[in-house]
Amino acid sequence: MPLHETEAIVLQSYPLGEADRLVSFLSRSMGRVRGVAAGARRPKSRFGSTLERMSYVRIWFFERETRELVRINQCELIESFVDVFKDYAAGVALAVMAEVTEAVLPDREAGDPSFRLLLLSAQAIKRHMEIDLPLAYFALWTVRLGGWLGSFERCARCNKQLAGIPAYASRAVSGVFCGNCRGTGMKAISPDALNAGVKMLADRLDKIEASNIPKTALRELSRYSLDLIEHQIERKLVSREMLETAV
Repeated sequence: MPLHETEAIVLQSYPLGEADRLVSFLSRSMGRVRGVAAGARRPKSRFGSTLERMSYVRIWFFERETRELVRINQCELIESFVDVFKDYAAGVALAVMAEVTEAVLPDREAGDPSFRLLLLSAQAIKRHMEIDLPLAYFALWTVRLGGWLGSFERCARCNKQLAGIPAYASRAVSGVFCGNCRGTGMKAISPDALNAGVKMLADRLDKIEASNIPKTALRELSRYSLDLIEHQIERKLVSREMLETAV
C-alpha cells in the first residue's frame, strides 16, 4: 500500500456516511483522483478546512491496486479560495472551472498543464475578483489541451484568412469557417472574439491586460468554448446555468 505525496486542487467534496468525506481532487503528479477522508466531517477533524472546494493543498494518500478510491491520510493547506466563494460571480466561475476539470480529465492520467491552468485561472480571479478574462482563458485552453480547437486565423475548410471578416462556428465541428464555407446552424463569431482568442493562445494569462479586450468578446469566447466542452462530454454543465445570471 504505497503512500503518495503531491500538490493537488480539490474539485469536489461530498459527505460520506456519518463522519467521512468523498473527495475528488486534481493531483499535480497523478491527474484526477478520488478518495475517502475518514473522519473529515467530525468537529475536531485533522483535515480542518483543507478539503473545501478549490483549495490548493499538499495531500498524502494511500492506494491499493484493487480499489478505485484512495485513502486520504493528511492534507496541508497551501492556498484557500473560501473567501472568493463569498462573491457570487467569482464563486460561480470557480465552480464552473472545477466542474469542467472533473468532467474533462480522465482518471489517473497526469496532466501538469491542466493543473497549472486551473491554478493560474483561479488565482487570477482571487487576485482581481473579475471573472471574464480568467474564465475565457481557462475554457479556451481547456478546449485547446483537449485537442478540440481549430485555428482562429484561417477557415477550417478553405484556409482563407479570417482577419476582419465574418466567421462562423458550431459546437459540433472543430474550427472556424468563413461565410462561404459556413454550415447550417453555425453561429457568427465576432472579429473581436477571434482576435482575443489568438492573443490568449499566444500569451500567459498574467501577461494579458483585460482592459484591452472587450468584455463582450471574452464572454463570447467563454460561451463558444463551453459549448465545445459540453458537446465533448455529452451533457450540460450544471454550474453553467448559474453563470448566465452572474455576468
